[in-house]
Amino acid sequence: MIKLLIVDDSALMRRQLKAIFMAEGDFQVEMARHGQEAVELNRTFEPDVITLDINMPQMDGLTALSLLMAERPVPVVMVSSLTEKGAIATLEALNLGAVDYIPKPGGTISLSIAEVEAEIIAKVRAAAGARIRKSRGLAARIRGNLSVRETAKPSPRPSTSPLPMGEEADGDGLVIIGVSTGGPRTLEEILPLLPADFPWPVLVAQHMPPSFTRPFAERMNSLCALEVLELRRPLELRPGQIHIGRGGADIVVVQRAGKRLVSARPESPEMLWHPSVELLGRSVLQHCNPRRVIGVMLTGMGYDGAESFTELKRRGGRTIAESEQSAVVFGMPAELIKRGGATTVLPVERIAEQIIKWVHAS
Repeated sequence: MIKLLIVDDSALMRRQLKAIFMAEGDFQVEMARHGQEAVELNRTFEPDVITLDINMPQMDGLTALSLLMAERPVPVVMVSSLTEKGAIATLEALNLGAVDYIPKPGGTISLSIAEVEAEIIAKVRAAAGARIRKSRGLAARIRGNLSVRETAKPSPRPSTSPLPMGEEADGDGLVIIGVSTGGPRTLEEILPLLPADFPWPVLVAQHMPPSFTRPFAERMNSLCALEVLELRRPLELRPGQIHIGRGGADIVVVQRAGKRLVSARPESPEMLWHPSVELLGRSVLQHCNPRRVIGVMLTGMGYDGAESFTELKRRGGRTIAESEQSAVVFGMPAELIKRGGATTVLPVERIAEQIIKWVHAS
């Protein structure tokens, strides 16, 4: 039995969410009207997972989340409005230790909630078994490190190995990253550690809705030595840039006039998750030398990208799967490992170091 605490100031929203989970048959549900009640019930009810609204009277969700994580850490799924303002607050919640977020239904709740019911159930179930990552003042520590870190710029060399038949790719290197649940906090522990003279571009497919990716890219840009951009239009792949796939679209590599570009394209109906890690991987296999590509599979539910990343390794690319030790949700990395697609398996704190080591050796 999963003990779930629903925290929302809307009585109708509380009833709707309770009905969804009670119908599942394996949830024990308690409800709170605001953050203060949530903190008290966290002590007495001792839930396995909490859904937490952000905007509430008496004590808001962010304040409550800070207290929850300080007193009795528990997996928390934020109930967030899909607006840019809601995205900024949700990203702050993820930095404070929340595991994931679900969309707050708009309009007629009884109708809107039916559209996201399966997503809500799946995310809460995954969160109930997720690894909690406490906030550790990471951003401040990274900013301090960036001011003193110096890394010699390596000289990229073209690959001397023959390419697989049918490939027309140059020797330029590329890092691709696939990530979902728990991704924002995890990426904050990797991307800011890449130095300003890092010689390969980095492409990130992070499952996110459209209103979230721009605030997320702006947040990462404030933390990273490299320039971080939300992908809005086709851009030539250049060193010193990290491209975050835009929500509501897929991120792919294309070839135009002899140049490799990163581009956004409409969501493919064939894929379950977006921006799609699998489509990013397939496009890289089509237009890049696999031996000059590093694929990184991080925390997340499901199997997005497992097939193309496994093929990347088979063709001579190098891949990293985040270890169960550090993954918030050990779904996507576990699938890559199961298929034999991981060159190495590492906890999050060792991933940036390994990327840099491989790039220097190329």
